[in-house]
Amino acid sequence: MGSSKYDREEEGEVRVSKVRDKRNRDDDDDDRKRRSHRKHDSSDGEEGQIRVSKVRYDDNKRTSRDDDDDRRRKSHRKHDSSDDDEEGRGGADNDVGEDVKKSEEEATEARKIVDYSDIGKVGKSGGIYVPPFRLARMMRDVEDKSSPEYQRLTWDALRKSINGLVNKVNAMNIKNIIPELFAENLIRGRGLFCRSCMKSQMASPGFADVFAALSAVVNTKVGELLLKRIVLQLKRAYKRNDKPQLLAATKFIAHLVNQQVAHEIIALELLTVLLENPTDDSVEVAVGFVTECGSLLQDLTPKGLHGIFERFRGILHEGEIDKRVQFLIEGLFAIRKAKFQGHPAVRPELDLVEQEDQLTHELSLEDTMDPETSLDIFKVDPEFLEHEKRYEDLKRNILGDDQSSEEEGSDAPSDGEDDDDSDEEDEDEEQMKIQDETETNFVNLRRTIYLTIMSSVDFEEAGHKLLKIKLEPGQEMELCIMLLECCSQERTYLRYYGLLGQRFCMINRIHQENFEKCFVQQYSMIHRLETNKLRNVAKFFAHLLGTDALPWHVLAYIRLTEEDTTSSSRIFIKILFQELSEHLGIRLLNERLIDPAMQDSFESIFPRDNPKNTRFSINFFTSIGLGGITENLREYLKNMPRLIMQQQKEVSESEGESWSSSSTSGDNSSSESESESSSSESEREKRKRRNSESDREKRKRRKR
Repeated sequence: MGSSKYDREEEGEVRVSKVRDKRNRDDDDDDRKRRSHRKHDSSDGEEGQIRVSKVRYDDNKRTSRDDDDDRRRKSHRKHDSSDDDEEGRGGADNDVGEDVKKSEEEATEARKIVDYSDIGKVGKSGGIYVPPFRLARMMRDVEDKSSPEYQRLTWDALRKSINGLVNKVNAMNIKNIIPELFAENLIRGRGLFCRSCMKSQMASPGFADVFAALSAVVNTKVGELLLKRIVLQLKRAYKRNDKPQLLAATKFIAHLVNQQVAHEIIALELLTVLLENPTDDSVEVAVGFVTECGSLLQDLTPKGLHGIFERFRGILHEGEIDKRVQFLIEGLFAIRKAKFQGHPAVRPELDLVEQEDQLTHELSLEDTMDPETSLDIFKVDPEFLEHEKRYEDLKRNILGDDQSSEEEGSDAPSDGEDDDDSDEEDEDEEQMKIQDETETNFVNLRRTIYLTIMSSVDFEEAGHKLLKIKLEPGQEMELCIMLLECCSQERTYLRYYGLLGQRFCMINRIHQENFEKCFVQQYSMIHRLETNKLRNVAKFFAHLLGTDALPWHVLAYIRLTEEDTTSSSRIFIKILFQELSEHLGIRLLNERLIDPAMQDSFESIFPRDNPKNTRFSINFFTSIGLGGITENLREYLKNMPRLIMQQQKEVSESEGESWSSSSTSGDNSSSESESESSSSESEREKRKRRNSESDREKRKRRKR
C-alpha cells in the first residue's frame, strides 16, 4: 500500500531532476529565440514590440516556473504520495498557487485589520510604532481612564519620556532635566529609569558621574533598586570575565559612593575582591576604581584606604603582573601623593543634594538581592487612578505649587478677569526692584575697569575699551576712582594715566566734574598716602591742569598757611607746582597765576590777609625753587605799611564825617566832641610817628 521513506525520497529526487531538465530546455529555447531575434532586423516597429513583449513574457514565465519548482520541492517533502510525475507536478502547481493567493490575501487583510485601539495587546517591546501626536490623540479619546488600553498607552509614553530624558542629560542641563523627570511617575517607572540609566552609562562610561548625580536626586524613589541592579551586573561581569562591562559597573558604583548613595563599605569590599587574587585585568579595574572615589575614601575611611594601598604596594613588590599595570599602580601612588588633585569626588556643577537630605544605602556584595525585573514589564494596575492621584500630590510637594498652578493655567481657558489679574501682577513685578546691598555690581565693575586698563597697550586703546563699558547713572565716578588708584599703585608715574584722564575729561564734562571731586577727596586725605603714591597723584593732577583738562579753580581748595598745611600736603603742593613749571615754564605759569579773572581762586595759595601768611607763602615757593611766581606777593608785602596807613586815613575820615554830622546836637555836646576829637587826633599822630620811626629803623637794618 504505502511506499517506504527511502522510496519517497528517490521519487522526490527524480521529480526535481526532471524539473531541472525541463528548466534547462526552456532556457535553451529562450536563448535560441533571442539569437533569432538579433539576426533578423524587422522594419515594423509593432512587430519588434511584440517580440520584446514575448521575450519578457517568457522570462516572467521562466522565473515563475523556478518559483513553482521551489515550492513544489517543499510540497513533495511534506506530502507523501506515490502518484506519477505528471500528476504530482500538476497537484503541486495547484497547491503552490493556492498558497500564494492565501499569503497575499492574509497580507492585505493584516494591513487593513491593524487598529491602534488594540495597542494594549502588542508585545513587551511596544509592537508597532505610533507617532507622538497620534498617541496623544488616542489617549485623549479614551473615555475609561482605568482601562488596560489606556494604562498601556500611558506606560509606553512613560517609557519613552524617561528614556529620552536620561539620554539627553549632561552636566550643563541636569538642573533643567530634574524637574521634567519628577513630572513623570517615577514610582511606577522606577524599573524603566534604572534600566535606562544602566544602558546609557554602559554606552558612555564617561558620563557616569552625571548619571550618579541624577540618581542621587531621585535616590529616595529608585536609589536602592538601581544599586542592587548594578551590583548584580558587577557580579555577572566578574564571573564572565567581561572587562568592559566590569569597568563600566565599577565606575558607576564609584560615583554612587561619591554621591553618598552607596555606603563606602561596598567600595572596600569590591577592592578586596579585586585584589585578593590579583590579575592584570582585576588590578587595572581596581586602580580605576580608586582613582574615581579615592578622594572621598581618604576623608571617610583613611585607614581602609591605607590598607588598600598597602595591598597595591605588595602587588607591586611581587612583580608578577604586567609592566603596564605596574605603571598604573605607580601613577595611582602619585595621585595619592598629590591628594587626588584633578580627581574630585563630586564636581561643583553636580553637587545638587544637601548633606542633610542625602540617603545612603548600606548594601554588601554578599547580600542576596532581588533585581525586581518585573517592574520593567507592563502590568495592569487595578488601582491605577488612585496611584496616579497620589503621585500628583507628591509631585506638587516636590516641585511646589507654582509649577502645578502654571500647568493648570496653561490647560484652562483664559478669562478676562484672569487677564486683569495677570496684568496687575506684571505691574507689581515691574514696580518691585531688587537693590544690591552687597556692592557686588560695583566690585565686578571695578574688576572690569582694572583689567581693561592693565591689559591695554596704549591710552587710546584703553579709552576705546572703557567707553564700550555700559555704565549705569552714577557709576561714572568709579571709572575716575579706579584710574586714579591704578596710577597711585605704580612704582613711578606713567604718563599713560595722565593721557587717559585727559582723554576722558575732554570727551565728557561729567568725567571732568568727577575728577574735580577726586582732587578734593585726595587733598583732604593726602596725609594717608605714602610718599610714592602721593607723588604719582600729584603728577597726575599736574598733567590734567597743565593740559587744561581740569579747570584751575580747583586750586581754591588749597590753603597755603602754616596752620592749614601738613608735611604731606606741602609735599603734594611742591610736586604739583614743580610739575606745572616743567610742563608750562615759569613765565607761562606766572601769567596764569596773575590772571585777574582767577585771583579769587588763587587767593588761598597766595594769601594777603595777614603778613605772616604772606611771608609763609613767599618763603615756601622760594624754598622749592619757584620764587619767581611770588613777585607780586613780594611787592604787596613791601607796600603793606603804606596801604595800612591809607586804610587808617580812610577810616579816620569816615569817622570825622560821622562826628561832624553829630555836632548839630548842641553847644555843650559840640565842645565836648571837639575836645575829644582833638585829643584823638593828637593820639593818632603820635602813633603814626612811632610807626614811621620803626619802619625807618627796619629799613636801615635791612640795608646794613
